Amino acid sequence: MADRDAVAHLLRRATFGPTAAEVDAAERSGLPATLDRLLAPTGDDRGAAATAPPSLGADPYADLDKGASREQRQQAQRERTEQVRLLSQWWLDRMVAADHQLSEKLVFFWHGHWATSVRKVKSAQLMLAQLDTLRRYGRGEFGELVRAMVRDPALILWLDGQKNTRSAPNENLARELMELFTLGIGNYTEADVRAGARALTGWQVERGAATARFVPRRHDPGAKTILGQTAAFDADSYARLLAGRPEAASFVAARLWFRFAGKDTPVPAQLAGAGGGTLGVLRALFTHPDFARTRGQLVKQPVEWLVGAMRQLGIRPADLPDEQRRELANRLAGMDQVPLRPPSVGGWPAGESWLTTSSLQARMRLATLLAGSAAPAVRQRLAAAPQAGRPDALARLLVVDAWTARTRAALTPLAGDPERLIAAGLISPEYTVC
Repeated sequence: MADRDAVAHLLRRATFGPTAAEVDAAERSGLPATLDRLLAPTGDDRGAAATAPPSLGADPYADLDKGASREQRQQAQRERTEQVRLLSQWWLDRMVAADHQLSEKLVFFWHGHWATSVRKVKSAQLMLAQLDTLRRYGRGEFGELVRAMVRDPALILWLDGQKNTRSAPNENLARELMELFTLGIGNYTEADVRAGARALTGWQVERGAATARFVPRRHDPGAKTILGQTAAFDADSYARLLAGRPEAASFVAARLWFRFAGKDTPVPAQLAGAGGGTLGVLRALFTHPDFARTRGQLVKQPVEWLVGAMRQLGIRPADLPDEQRRELANRLAGMDQVPLRPPSVGGWPAGESWLTTSSLQARMRLATLLAGSAAPAVRQRLAAAPQAGRPDALARLLVVDAWTARTRAALTPLAGDPERLIAAGLISPEYTVC
């Protein structure tokens, strides 16, 4: 029998938010078996399989010619907006429904790492394709992921890669590839950026086909010197060079520690040499002695907070009325985090940045909506507890180790109203910080 607090801590970090039943099962299985199941789940993900991607159809702009009227372009834009809305709602639903929670949370992690916004890409189809790429390669070797991403249509559009030609190199993608995605600041020179841009020339996005293709006549085939190595680098060999650098291993390990453990405890040096790809680093991360010491140091990102609450309250976004689904998106926007719309190529902020007055107001309104939408069985279990014991029953429901005296004092007067009690618990410091 494992220590319940230890398995709860692991599950809070490795999933979007565990249910009490999942913590019960993990406590019986033990910590090592629980970690094995998270990293290498067996069987199909039935929850994800039952949450099929929306049928987006083609890009509505694909059939417009240069003579299209203003009304036709406005209609196409409305259709694009609706496609993006459907995709965002679907992904939230999949996050809630997925049985292989760590796999889905990794997709969200990489989405924040390779931060690409649909506001510039303007294509739900390309954003869905990028999510598929992150899901396919995000658990394995980093080099495979980098090679896939340098030819990802959404990322190419986001960082102006389609403008990058041998006659007019565009440095945006090469710069961010080294600074934000692989090596980190200080581990490359401006000459490396210029040479890297030449290596990435020639890729064009076919919006109608939702693909990227290589156009040889637009590519610079000459020798380039990057990070002290000279060769006729192209996108693939440039990606291999970057991913193989020791700085890349350290950079990615630090990003994983930052998102899954926190920023208040130094990154263990062993993570960079863990081997075994992303899952190997995560195994080393979750089993490192310092990981246990990070309890209570990580502020949940708004999406993590929302998805975890819906899992614990038995809410499926797809089952909510359309008006409430729209309100979910509006409240997430009020907390400054909407899937598919990171604010910049640097991704979303972290930590105390989420604890602003405006975001708290949005969180309170969303907590009220969630409490009112909780599954009847959830509300009944809470109401069945003796009134004096309901704060403790709520802690179990929300997988909170314990309330502080101050929070308990705030919850106790609400014990007679389970709905208000749930809403208060969702905005408590003990639930917001894990």
